[in-house]
Amino acid sequence: MSADEEAVYLGLGANLGNRAANLRMALRYMSSLARVDAVSSLYETVPVGSNGSPEASQDQPSFYNAVCRIATGLSPEALLDYLERVEFEIGRRPAPHWAARPVDLDVLLYGERVVETDRLGVPHLRLAERAFVLVPLAEIAADVRHPVLGRTIGEMLASLDEPELAGVTRLEPPGWERT
Repeated sequence: MSADEEAVYLGLGANLGNRAANLRMALRYMSSLARVDAVSSLYETVPVGSNGSPEASQDQPSFYNAVCRIATGLSPEALLDYLERVEFEIGRRPAPHWAARPVDLDVLLYGERVVETDRLGVPHLRLAERAFVLVPLAEIAADVRHPVLGRTIGEMLASLDEPELAGVTRLEPPGWERT
């Protein structure tokens, strides 16, 4: 990684259309402005609703989720702008916050930065409580520390209860994005 680049971890999700193809497309788009250094396994996960429970989103299809690490020199806000353009290119349109979507790209961690703006919260606000994020993130960043909580990703994953982990099923090993 060059001196002007930082390691950024992104959450990738999709629950409409060809979910795996949508996530592969998002990763290809990212390579134009960042270097994709690592991609987790691909998981199928139960949708989580606005209250954090799977029951709140039973009317939605399941998600495919993964996490990637990129190296970029973009600012957090510029990266968010780019990710929103990628989402639009893949078919995401304005909809209620908890609606189904063809792709969802979230900035989970941006180096050791803490960012709090109207548009962006880094580290991601619910990172420590979301199995669908922590399971794939731990594959590629188990020893990375949350810059606010001071706990590693592996420690946060180990603190989740079995029911929270039950909704996360590994579909494909690392390398799925190249098929």
